[in-house]
Amino acid sequence: MTEPTEESGEDRLIARYFKPLATHPAAFGLVDDAAALIPPPGQDLVLKTDAIVGGIHFFPDDPPGLVAQKALRVNLSDLAGKGAIPLGFLLSIALPKRVDEAWLAAFSAGLAIDVKHYNCPLLGGDTVRSPDAVMVSVAVIGTVPHGAMVKRSGAKVGDRIVVTGTLGDAALGLKLRIDTGAATRWKLPREQQQHLAHRYLLPEPRTAAAGAIRAHASGGMDVSDGLVGDLAKLCRASGVSATIDAARVPLSAAARTAFAAEPALIEPILTGGDDYEVLASVPAGQLEAMRAAAAATGTALTEIGTVTAGHAPPSVMLHNKPLNFAQRSFSHF
Repeated sequence: MTEPTEESGEDRLIARYFKPLATHPAAFGLVDDAAALIPPPGQDLVLKTDAIVGGIHFFPDDPPGLVAQKALRVNLSDLAGKGAIPLGFLLSIALPKRVDEAWLAAFSAGLAIDVKHYNCPLLGGDTVRSPDAVMVSVAVIGTVPHGAMVKRSGAKVGDRIVVTGTLGDAALGLKLRIDTGAATRWKLPREQQQHLAHRYLLPEPRTAAAGAIRAHASGGMDVSDGLVGDLAKLCRASGVSATIDAARVPLSAAARTAFAAEPALIEPILTGGDDYEVLASVPAGQLEAMRAAAAATGTALTEIGTVTAGHAPPSVMLHNKPLNFAQRSFSHF
């Protein structure tokens, strides 16, 4: 005869799929309804939360493990833009009835990979029922030395504007998913199609470069809603303007192939979002030191413009002509 249990289905789900990810003592093995976290000595906590929703940020048939990793990584990208390193995260997930045990097993397995890779354990969260789409909300906690967080408001006139990695890949990867004829029009070989698709599916947060960003940047943030719109946010917070040269924006080989075939793609490349690279302002005298520090972590850094005086929206130039965009940034509303 089976002994009666007071465990709910939610309790069993948490114990099976999420308790193994809660390796930090502050999580109490997820048996409590809150965590108790002591900041490391001399460190400030940096807090950030972002959610991803099925049908908006990912496709319903995307692999569950990649959905889990994307949910965590978009938040880790924000920490990197602040010069912070991860300490742990809270997870809230809303699940429709169609999600089964196999989906959850794959989701938690993907999450486990990144918990280990980024040394960012689960501290707690919530599981609820959704009437339709899967929704995953992560609240990530990071640390920086006291007073050292890189803010949007730190850019100064004369600073150089830099970005990590390459931009536009994810926006083009999304277009490939929606427009089945795009790969042919853009003359993309198979490996370049795969590159763009992967960049949309799975961001690569620049966590390794957080120290370089913290040591040398005057202002910074991650690029999630598109370079043009996010640069405007940084400039507004700092009370400055900027000019960037679109020809210097770093593009992958795949993005260059697509742009050569269809020059109008410059707009989604610069405004489409989902890049999850870091945008920073750097004093001119610090630029080479920051470039070297980033390179030591395997992170490419490219100078694309200059911070200027005034309050006008940033200017984007291409071959000495200003570019205008129908929409300068991704927005949910």
